[in-house]
Amino acid sequence: MEYKQCIACGRSFKPRPQIPQQSYCSSPDCQRERRRQWQRHKLQSDPDYQDNQARAQQAWSQRNSDYWREYRASHPKYVERNRALQQERNAKATVAPIAKMDASIPVIPLPSGIYHLRLVTEDGIAKMDVWTVEITVHSSERKPDVDIAKR
Repeated sequence: MEYKQCIACGRSFKPRPQIPQQSYCSSPDCQRERRRQWQRHKLQSDPDYQDNQARAQQAWSQRNSDYWREYRASHPKYVERNRALQQERNAKATVAPIAKMDASIPVIPLPSGIYHLRLVTEDGIAKMDVWTVEITVHSSERKPDVDIAKR
């Protein structure tokens, strides 16, 4: 059997006879990369797998609700680095005001429905706390009281 080049590390390897299409060598790092690529592809192409992963992650998060708080408390350098990187992102962002004082009638009216609301701070960053609200439109589209442009 011929030698092949590993997709991950680029080294030559001899594929196992049981797996003639083998593309990764047996190095633990390359096998980890193979599994990572498989999972990425599976998450993109299989909605059932994606749903299962989301539910598993949510269950883990509920079981370990203090994980990130404890991690940040025990890793101050991580907190410093994260804060510095966030400040850089904030400085680069050119965030326009989200709501204007002189709001006008929207071209596309807001439909009734369920929405997620997030608090946006003065620096334009939306916090992770989210409220789920239901908005019901009670009035129909109205015409402006005064014509803006006259001929």
